[in-house]
Amino acid sequence: MALNFLFYRKSLIALTGLFLCVFLVVHLSANAILLLPNDIASELYNSYSHTLRENPLITVVAYVLYISIVLHAVVALLITLHNRKAKPQKYIMDKSQQNSSWYSKNMGILGTLILIFIIIHLANFWARIKLGIGEEVLLDKNGYKDVFSVTYELFQNIWFVLFYSILAIPLAFHLYHGLKSGFKTLGFYHKKGLRILAKVSLIYAIIMGVGFGIIPIVVYFK
Repeated sequence: MALNFLFYRKSLIALTGLFLCVFLVVHLSANAILLLPNDIASELYNSYSHTLRENPLITVVAYVLYISIVLHAVVALLITLHNRKAKPQKYIMDKSQQNSSWYSKNMGILGTLILIFIIIHLANFWARIKLGIGEEVLLDKNGYKDVFSVTYELFQNIWFVLFYSILAIPLAFHLYHGLKSGFKTLGFYHKKGLRILAKVSLIYAIIMGVGFGIIPIVVYFK
């Protein structure tokens, strides 16, 4: 019974994690607009953000996203606590270094850093734009909330630029291991397929890490 319960928890982490991986592709694609010249980027970015806020289907997806983030974090914490309780004492001779990578053994630390990043990110954008908390968001010439200006102003602060860019590193490591292990948790064990999956996971993680890490730097130096 305990093993089945643990399996269901890991499956829930895998499913929510894979959903978040898909979301990140969409999110990075939208943020790539910021790399365009400012006069073009501002209009496109504000129009895109307005469409997301006004589309009922996107609103439903957004709530699924919020629930997925919470479930992913909470269930991961429960599994970590369960594992520590099951093995309260460390082995005298720890050979785990030979069998697993550093990031695979420290997914909890990486996940915690990413959770901190998400909280600060939501405070900077979602709370201000969606909930109206903090400084008022002005409208652009088309009558849309000027989300571009909010983003641009934030990334003129070097400390936020460093925070966002540096946190993209643990994000990449977390995604690389999480994408591989997520499919395995759900029963994907094709030998050749796993080798391909490992390469795809690496490419995906690099694109996500470099993409999210470089955008704040580019905006800062515009």
